[in-house]
Amino acid sequence: MDGSITQSDPGTTTEPGPSHASGSGGAVTEEQVLEALKAVVDPELGINIVDLGLVYDVAISERGAIHIEYTLTTMGCPIGPLIEQQMQSALANLGVSEVEAEMVLRPPWTPEMMSEEAKAALGYF
Repeated sequence: MDGSITQSDPGTTTEPGPSHASGSGGAVTEEQVLEALKAVVDPELGINIVDLGLVYDVAISERGAIHIEYTLTTMGCPIGPLIEQQMQSALANLGVSEVEAEMVLRPPWTPEMMSEEAKAALGYF
């Protein structure tokens, strides 16, 4: 086992065939996914999960299913389910119907993973 913890939403349904779309009618790109995930905000810090450096990886399958590997700021942080619900909602706005969010604890998050904008907003230099 790799030490990761997988969280999944048992209420998520998977539709057959392509499960992706974009405003231009083509496949969703990693950049579009990351941009959409900027709508997901850590409620304690008030900064989106992308700029906080919580999103470690985005993978898009050939059929358009999206797998997101993410972490939390602390190991015991209780907001994982909330973050995953917000991810589902943000990506549904792109027309994505199949999203798997996997919370991992390694590597552990550190403030150095934040974007420069997030560091400035939190006063971290």
